[in-house]
Amino acid sequence: MRFFVASQLIVVLAVAPCSAADLEWMKVSNGHVASFLANGVTAHRGNSSEFPENTMPAFQSGIDVGADWVELDILRTKDGKLVVIHDRTTGRVGDGDLVVADSTYEALAKIDVATDFRRRNGKTVEDCPPRSTPLLRDVLLLVMKQDRTRLSIQPKMDCVADAVALVKSMKAERWVGFNDGNLEYMADVKQLAPDIPVFWDRGKDTNIAEDIATAGKHGFEALVLHHEGVTPKKVRKIKAAGIAVGAWTVNDSDTMSRLLDAGVERIYTDHPRLLLTLKSR
Repeated sequence: MRFFVASQLIVVLAVAPCSAADLEWMKVSNGHVASFLANGVTAHRGNSSEFPENTMPAFQSGIDVGADWVELDILRTKDGKLVVIHDRTTGRVGDGDLVVADSTYEALAKIDVATDFRRRNGKTVEDCPPRSTPLLRDVLLLVMKQDRTRLSIQPKMDCVADAVALVKSMKAERWVGFNDGNLEYMADVKQLAPDIPVFWDRGKDTNIAEDIATAGKHGFEALVLHHEGVTPKKVRKIKAAGIAVGAWTVNDSDTMSRLLDAGVERIYTDHPRLLLTLKSR
């Protein structure tokens, strides 16, 4: 598999015990060796079981618990800012309902996007302080402070060119990948930045043979299937094509174990701590 293979081994770094094969090493331009983890754990919208999704504390926690990738969603505001939020409106997560694309970043920043998390988990404002929608730039700056966890960016609208331009302007290429089921968006990533990995999301009833051919044509590094559609046979076919295989989004240990037994290499989860614990047994 193309970007999961270790190229140089110097020291083992992991939150839980792991083998040399669990680590990927990448050289950077100044000669420093970056010890990016490769444990197959993607923290979905950050560590979103313990912190409000797509917020700075969720991303920091995803890094801290030891996920090798944290994932986020992006949209573009009325004034051209790339912001980190899943829905096209703030109503589900926030204390106000704004359409992201029709709002300025200043207006969005006034919405407390920790509101839903606080309500669902019975937390007080003291337990879970108000949070605003982050800028993609701020999350990139956070991730670039370390060299173990990388960032997977999911565009929820046609803003790939803006995102890639931002990544390049910040010289953040080695920290990032992109994921989504939208073929046009993912093909745009490869056209604009061929070396940035793409995780192409697929549904449970997708045609694996066609997906493998499409992924090969565009140079996608991974196919990520809805967990209900994963079978050992599909996993074997994908791996035989030299493509990594993942599953989304899994939050219970029984399903995690089934997928790992089937040979799935990457799992997207709101519970990265649980998955890391399971993988360390």
